[in-house]
Amino acid sequence: MIRKIIYFCLVAPFCFESMAQSMVPKAPKLNLESYILLEASTNTVIAEFNSDNQISPASMTKVMSGYVIADQIANGAIGLDDKVLISEKAWKTGGSKMFIEAGKRIPVRDLLSGIVIQSGNDATVALAEYVAGSEEGFVDFMNAYASELGLSNTLFQNAVGWTDPNHFSSAKDLANLTQALINDFPDHYEIYKEKEFTFGGIRQLNRNKLLWRDDTVDGVKTGHTQSAGYCLISSAKRNDMRLIAVVAGSPSENERLISSQRLLEYGFRFFATQKLISKYTQITSAKVWGGRDDEVALGSAQDILLTLPRSDFKNIKANYKFNNNIQAPISDGDVIGDIEFMSDSRVVLSAPLIAIESVEAKGFFGRIWSRILFWIMSLFSISENE
Repeated sequence: MIRKIIYFCLVAPFCFESMAQSMVPKAPKLNLESYILLEASTNTVIAEFNSDNQISPASMTKVMSGYVIADQIANGAIGLDDKVLISEKAWKTGGSKMFIEAGKRIPVRDLLSGIVIQSGNDATVALAEYVAGSEEGFVDFMNAYASELGLSNTLFQNAVGWTDPNHFSSAKDLANLTQALINDFPDHYEIYKEKEFTFGGIRQLNRNKLLWRDDTVDGVKTGHTQSAGYCLISSAKRNDMRLIAVVAGSPSENERLISSQRLLEYGFRFFATQKLISKYTQITSAKVWGGRDDEVALGSAQDILLTLPRSDFKNIKANYKFNNNIQAPISDGDVIGDIEFMSDSRVVLSAPLIAIESVEAKGFFGRIWSRILFWIMSLFSISENE
């Protein structure tokens, strides 16, 4: 009995620590070729499976088509009210359609709705030709944008998502692309939550059925071909937390919806995103030597947000690291040190600590006297502040 008590006293703390660290269950098991769940504001991967594997993106390709078009609009190269002359090639494009007619002129804004809501291949080709002169030229744009966005596992051969051995992406790249679309073009992204669009008397519903299942879902894009299976990029926002889920290779339309929903619910249920520091808000101060002011206010140049399991936030502590030998002059924005956020003795985030105000230097004799004082003080003090 005594041995059992001693054993319990020795082992119990480790058991409780293990239990505390396992409060978050594993991500759900899903019948998919690959998937990823990304928190968009902090770029935190919450769950993933084969997320770097090359996949056929099918109509999820149109997210990149939409990104290119949105950027062209933002740069003034084209306008929403421009009338696009529909070519015979666009009109004859097979697959899902907006049902535009050759020889007609259609506003860019209507064609965009046809791409996003109706997944119209005809509308996609029409706008590709308008932006770049041809679909082939537009594909060059798509690949250039992919390179600029750092999508290293992505290559396009067409604007709509036709199957091609050299037309591929990955769940991770598509999540990062969607993150960029939402951040860079929020006005354009508003289209993705529209549930229906009527053109030419034909009413079509958005193919993303999650829009009807969850009010917090506001996008993004479905995809399906025989080689790709059923795919979906979805995004939802609850409070300050936005999640992006990409599922690929699902065996059925309904299963891709269920898988996407399970991933989103898993993320929102067990994780949270919190703003720890607002940009240019004083969080601490540092002694300044040889300055007209004795101290300088320190903070962050950016809002600092963190995504963690919900239970981990209760133990968050901040450590400020900077040298005591800070000499004036100091300019607003100068990096003074670092801030580290700790959770259970583990660094979960570090960021630069900057001066959020300027401090001018004293005159010549003032600086000399400050250096003498600092030399004397340094004999008895610690050189680093934590």
